[in-house]
Amino acid sequence: MKSDAIKHGAGNAPHRALYHALGMTKEELDRPLIGIVSSYNEIVPGHMNIDKITEAVRLGVAMAGGTPIVFPAIAVCDGIAMGHEGMKYSLITRDLIADSTEAMVRAHGFDALVMIPNCDKNVPGLLMAAARLNIPTIFVSGGPMMAGHVDGHKTSLSSMFEAVGAYSAGKCTEKKLTEYECKSCPTCGSCSGMYTANSMNCLTEVLGMGLRGNGTIPAVYSARIELAKHAGMKVMELWEKNIRPRDIMTEKAFMNALTVDMALGCSTNSMLHLPAIAHECEIDINLDIANEISSKTPNLCHLAPAGRTYMEELDEAGGVYAVMNELNKKGLLNTDCITATGKTVAENIAGAINLDHNVIRPIDNPFSETGGIAVLRGNLAPDGCVVKRSAVSEKMLRHEGPARVFESEEEAQAAINAGLINPGDVVVIRYEGPKGGPGMREMLNPTSAIMGMGLGESVALITDGRFSGATRGASIGHVSPEAASGGPIGIVREGDIISIDIPENRLEIKISDEEYAERMKNFVPKLKPLSGYLKRYAAAVSSGATGAILN
Repeated sequence: MKSDAIKHGAGNAPHRALYHALGMTKEELDRPLIGIVSSYNEIVPGHMNIDKITEAVRLGVAMAGGTPIVFPAIAVCDGIAMGHEGMKYSLITRDLIADSTEAMVRAHGFDALVMIPNCDKNVPGLLMAAARLNIPTIFVSGGPMMAGHVDGHKTSLSSMFEAVGAYSAGKCTEKKLTEYECKSCPTCGSCSGMYTANSMNCLTEVLGMGLRGNGTIPAVYSARIELAKHAGMKVMELWEKNIRPRDIMTEKAFMNALTVDMALGCSTNSMLHLPAIAHECEIDINLDIANEISSKTPNLCHLAPAGRTYMEELDEAGGVYAVMNELNKKGLLNTDCITATGKTVAENIAGAINLDHNVIRPIDNPFSETGGIAVLRGNLAPDGCVVKRSAVSEKMLRHEGPARVFESEEEAQAAINAGLINPGDVVVIRYEGPKGGPGMREMLNPTSAIMGMGLGESVALITDGRFSGATRGASIGHVSPEAASGGPIGIVREGDIISIDIPENRLEIKISDEEYAERMKNFVPKLKPLSGYLKRYAAAVSSGATGAILN
């Protein structure tokens, strides 16, 4: 056991004395020490139930012969952080989570780990830590929220934000807005659509780091507690067989994750997180690989915000394994990959039945023949940018319009609220990238306001920041290089014609080559005065095109 180095022998008597101070018995010290990374807190709805998940994992570990030891990880609620300075502290927690978990595990010599994340940065941060530490590890999430109900229709957090937009446009009464407020998020759990948290929990399952149902069993179901117990038991099997994260998260496994990402229509933030996790595994994933996979992967699911189905319905339809089984009918997956179940992908998905063809389209009748995410390039985004294609109206797949240029989210939101955005406009929000924000804020407020005002089929938004997984419409994020790094989004002027061609993967500013070169030559980025962790983060962070990893 790895922990023997700090438990056995006369020289380690001081260590044992401190274990006894914890109330730990000799019998417990003779067993493998299993670290349980609990993301429980009382501010994130997706994490308020993780205390119950943690206790279930503890039971599972103990039943299987291990000694469970709990320590915490932080988590930010993106919804609560949205629209103010707090959102600058969302993405940057991904690296804080990875670093602090690495420090705790290395300092205390654990033999294996169970990671319990749920929300947006928490999942990739812990996957990054798992890859770095490379000791037997399994994941079990807190699970998704149930959908809300208003006027006989299911709702989610994106419905709430869009109701605010409708209220601002005079299309929704204050009474109805309050009803949305009270009914849109009815339970604990990660918000109920295919937003970033649920995307990453589903992709954890695809990567092989979680058991079946990790991404889809609702937070309030007792089956979630059972899953946690099984994860606690399973980690002991992984320890006995010495199956480690880098044995599971191979290049083939990441190709599987990208493939299922396209089929599910996951959040565009997966294009930040998968490359960052792969980087920790010493595997390179770039945006061109994503487009290559998207070109041959059909989009099988239109979960909210792209459609009117929710995570609970995906679970009832057969979950992630049913989606994978559909894809495997055309040989689109690497099925020989080992997983945290101790079995291969092929063994895991055998017999996984698609129980609802309205939720998971059959492989021969997809929503589209290409994937849910598209990567665009062009003179406005030489290093690429990302759009959730499956959530874009057919009318907006190709669009040209005048640029409406804003230097921050706040400026753009004020103009939208004031009714200054017109049909046909392309809203450009810059200096919101990883370095320029800093922290690459998600911008659900402007996109939701546009949709709520009825402009979703006539107005596009582009940014060097990013959009929430709850965003729908022609919202193009991660424009790279960003303005703060001298990217061409910084030279766009009010009224310039922007050309968007999602089917052809192009994003262009329609000015002459000579004008373009002259503007780039004279462009001086605007840098903000920074302090504290934001200053250190801005100095170290890479481009959104490479996963916003820290150099």
